[in-house]
Amino acid sequence: MAVGVPLAIQAASSSTSTLDRPVTSDSGTGSGSAGSGGTSSGGSATSPGHGNGYGNGYGSGNGFGFGQGNDGSGSASGSGTATDSATAATDAQAVGVVLIDTKLDYQNAAAAGTGIILSSDGTILTNNHVVEGSTSISVTIATTGKTYTAKVVGTDAVDDVAVLKLDGASGLTTATLDTSSSVAVGDAVTGVGNAGGTGSLSAAAGAVTGLNQSVTTQAEGSAAGETLDGMIQIEADIQAGDSGGPLYDAQGEVIGIDTAASSGSATVTGFAIPINTALKIAKQIESGTESGNVTIGYPAFLGVQIGSATSGTGSSGLGSRGSSGSTSTVAGATVAGVIDGTPAATAGLVAGDTITKVDGTTIDSGSTLTKTMKSYNPGDSVTISWTDANGASHSASVTLVEGPVA
Repeated sequence: MAVGVPLAIQAASSSTSTLDRPVTSDSGTGSGSAGSGGTSSGGSATSPGHGNGYGNGYGSGNGFGFGQGNDGSGSASGSGTATDSATAATDAQAVGVVLIDTKLDYQNAAAAGTGIILSSDGTILTNNHVVEGSTSISVTIATTGKTYTAKVVGTDAVDDVAVLKLDGASGLTTATLDTSSSVAVGDAVTGVGNAGGTGSLSAAAGAVTGLNQSVTTQAEGSAAGETLDGMIQIEADIQAGDSGGPLYDAQGEVIGIDTAASSGSATVTGFAIPINTALKIAKQIESGTESGNVTIGYPAFLGVQIGSATSGTGSSGLGSRGSSGSTSTVAGATVAGVIDGTPAATAGLVAGDTITKVDGTTIDSGSTLTKTMKSYNPGDSVTISWTDANGASHSASVTLVEGPVA
């Protein structure tokens, strides 16, 4: 199984550091140094570093490389030959492709990726991690430069697929998809995307080196990761920012969605979700059927960060009000931080409080609160009951808002 990093680009201001894009914000950029790519059993070459920052969430950024790569577990992976570096995409390769920029306001950050046009009225297919955590999304049509606002129709976080809808779009040219499932090892391919978050498309030529591969995507320095199965493995110089972009076959038809990359022997090894897999999930999302891994729309959002109910500790909140929670002996969900401008802040919740009820549901842990909140929709009014650090009881009615995509 290979280990790779998701290819969306996320850049942070000085107040928080997260993976991805070299974007400048008003309050500064992350201070991470260039990461050194990992090596794999297939060779000793290091992959390119990407220096804008991945850090501890609140301090200065550490650089990240493309992680450590190992041979895939699927069929017929090979060492291949060195591929050319990415070049500017052609006009033909830009047809049906969009550039995606998101704001992660609760983290004072921005992110970027790529997407594919599925319908003339603005249905867009991309990776879930491209829009994860976003509070606003703008999408630019690569061929015309016209920019639209977009909303999330639905997501599948487990399989890393998301569907967006552009506001007021019409007459768009869709991507040409190859749904024949005829991909074979050795096939020539080209990955296209918003590499480096530069706002322009680049193309990386290569070849298929494996089918039905498994890859665990994780950021360098993070022990957590998620495993994607059934992936197309390619040897091509795809980069951060390419996530959600098309993987073209020799006929210029889309056979997959660029999703992750890890260090290979002499080149970067990329991984793409087969287009048929992505379209099956997209069809379920468009039908409005929420089941299994599929979530429709945006989650209801209260605006608290939860720590341990017994120790009360937790990381600082994502807003300026956030601070470490104090020790609590009350059973419930202990608030580690409150985000400014959210229903929780309006209600008067602060770090160190312990949420004990939502409407009539008893909350005995952070996981119970999370599960309970999933039963609500944005716009719902709920009564929150809590105990403060001094033992006094409080309650308030709040209206839940749309939260960031999970």
